[in-house]
Amino acid sequence: MEKIRILVVGCGNMGASHALAYHQMNEFEICGLVARGASKKRLNEQLGGGYALFDDFEKALDDTRPDAVCISTYPDTHEMYAVQALEAGCHVFIEKPLADTVDGARRVAEAATRAGKKLVVGYILRYHPSWQKFVELSGRLGKPLVMRMNLNQQSHGRMWDVHRNLMNSLSPIVDCGVHYIDVMCQMTGSRPVQVNAIGARLTDDIPEGNYNYGQLQIRFEDGSVGWYEAGWGPMVSETAFFIKDVIGPKGAVSIVAREAGASGNSDSVSAHTRTESLRFHHADIDNGNAFIKEDEWIDLTDEPDHQELCNREQRFFLKAIREDLELTEMTEQALDSLRIAFACDESVKTGMPVALLS
Repeated sequence: MEKIRILVVGCGNMGASHALAYHQMNEFEICGLVARGASKKRLNEQLGGGYALFDDFEKALDDTRPDAVCISTYPDTHEMYAVQALEAGCHVFIEKPLADTVDGARRVAEAATRAGKKLVVGYILRYHPSWQKFVELSGRLGKPLVMRMNLNQQSHGRMWDVHRNLMNSLSPIVDCGVHYIDVMCQMTGSRPVQVNAIGARLTDDIPEGNYNYGQLQIRFEDGSVGWYEAGWGPMVSETAFFIKDVIGPKGAVSIVAREAGASGNSDSVSAHTRTESLRFHHADIDNGNAFIKEDEWIDLTDEPDHQELCNREQRFFLKAIREDLELTEMTEQALDSLRIAFACDESVKTGMPVALLS
């Protein structure tokens, strides 16, 4: 079969990882790298050189006429680039979040439907075997569930530049939170009905009205509750940046990342997706209130690193194109997690709970 010619837009952390996946896959052919700054030149060198480089997306789209476009730019460009690519007849892989507004995300989804093209959103945790197992085991805990998750990042150096730029579009609880909201929705299989959230601006390095620390709480129709916490910046504590628990009447499941969760790793992109072990705690007790079963430790042999997860995302993108997969449900789930995240952002800014309409 002919190779899929793909235009890579955005050559930073995620864009570089996706480009490397395309570079190594025989089914794809990179037809151009697009970025406003020098990142495209650095990436081109890492890939051995030879790729066409562009500063302007529209020109790149017009000149290369790709079959597909990979978008890993800042969120405020996602909607515009995705709609342009889809209207040009391209399949689209786009990093989360789908857009920087709910209405914008809906317009991207509608553009994909009109064009009859594939739209895959980069929810990387969905491709991780341990996270898949984490969600699966949560179904054995009964209802309601209590879900506890965070990802605080003591960002500094180049990563602080990245995070400050991201906060021009979105807060941490929106940009990162969509991953974990998506996980909570998978675990409960229930409709979220209300959110509460708090936030704080801990630095003058970001504009007034923005915040670099946030914590959200979600109530679900089945009685389940979940919280997620995210903070970015050189002031953020290293003490508890990796909490991933789900608790139910029958016990609890936790991701225990002994190495990835250690001090010094909170700004490491690779550490954020590592799991290492799952601990399954059984709540059953005897007449003397002693536990009947010991905790189970589950160590999966398939523990992909960050690059391999990106490779798996792109293999799914390839499968979606080649096998004409139906992606409507996945797109709706991406829209739902973003809608919930923006409701949390509204709660931070208003100081009030936000009810979620069905």
